[in-house]
Amino acid sequence: MIIKRHIQPKLKNFIQEYPAVALLGPRQVGKTTLALEIAKNIPSIYLDLESESDRVKLTNPELYLKEHKDKLVILDEVHRLPNIFQTLRGLIDQERRVGKTAGSYLLLGSASMDLLRQLGESLAGRIAYLEMTPFDVLEIEPKLQDTLWVRGGFPNSFLAKDEVKSLNWRRNFIRTYLERDVPQFGSRVAAETLRRFWVMLAHNQSQLLNTAFLARGLGIDGKTISHYLDLLVDLLLVRRLMPWHKNVGKRLIKSPKVMIRDSGITHALLNIRNKEDLLGHPIAGQSWEAFVIEDLLSAVPSGTEANFYRTAAGAEIDLLLTFPGGNCWAIEIKRSLSPKIAKGFYHAQEDTKPDRSFIVYPGDERFPLSEDIEAINLCDLEKELLSY
Repeated sequence: MIIKRHIQPKLKNFIQEYPAVALLGPRQVGKTTLALEIAKNIPSIYLDLESESDRVKLTNPELYLKEHKDKLVILDEVHRLPNIFQTLRGLIDQERRVGKTAGSYLLLGSASMDLLRQLGESLAGRIAYLEMTPFDVLEIEPKLQDTLWVRGGFPNSFLAKDEVKSLNWRRNFIRTYLERDVPQFGSRVAAETLRRFWVMLAHNQSQLLNTAFLARGLGIDGKTISHYLDLLVDLLLVRRLMPWHKNVGKRLIKSPKVMIRDSGITHALLNIRNKEDLLGHPIAGQSWEAFVIEDLLSAVPSGTEANFYRTAAGAEIDLLLTFPGGNCWAIEIKRSLSPKIAKGFYHAQEDTKPDRSFIVYPGDERFPLSEDIEAINLCDLEKELLSY
């Protein structure tokens, strides 16, 4: 099954507008497949920097890349050759002087902060960034939404022939990250300890970060917990959702919420095999909340700020989106087919004064719950965001 990705037209436009484009995302999310699909229609050359033979070609990168200056050069796993960024800067500047201002380099990376920092320092003003996420609900058939929730959106997991093959793929994905990919990014972390930390995050999906609790559970200190969390956030495997922080004269919760970004990875860490297991598990509601949040954030306009809102008195909004220009949407997430508005949401509305308010629920109909709050399904709200 070939699934067209929302990001494809935007990536094409960026390649036509910028000399270099960085397409970032976790491993196995489909970056290489998308890049090669785009490369079919334009002169291009592909180098996989995890391949020894391709790295040898770049022993003298300036000489090699000059020979292909009329093509789009795709550098996969570019973090494996960090010294190349300074070379790219010089080549881009040379090409600009002779009139070539776009379409020179497409850089694919697994999104470590070291990579972003290298790109930012060496290629400032010459590069555009795009983040590629797993499949979202508008990229699949509507009837498969629950399958997407259970299996997650990584292509090999979602498209697996059955639940067993999907779960086995995710378990191997986790193991590969722990034993191969994390050390590759220069982090000295014991694989078993990081796995236990990841499992603890899964048990506390979409909950406030409690560093002391996590540290006691693992027998390590708070600084190490922060290091582990930073690492998983940098690799785009975990999201740290920050609290809304404007002064509203209320005592606000200041700890971030932490969530594993792909629901299928969460379920694999907890040995949840299928939908029946999931619906009977205490994590079901929190997993659904994180699934909805990640799906919506894949569709927001660039520059949108995402937060949650919670006061010590119990006023709460699951997701606050502040768009460029200042408009704000409040989104509450319910798993029930008969969603009801909690008193805390009304109080939070009074505090934050959003322009629009929604309750996302798993039904099909769209209807008003009050004068200014609308019940909506996930697909329809994502369409609203894509057309914003």
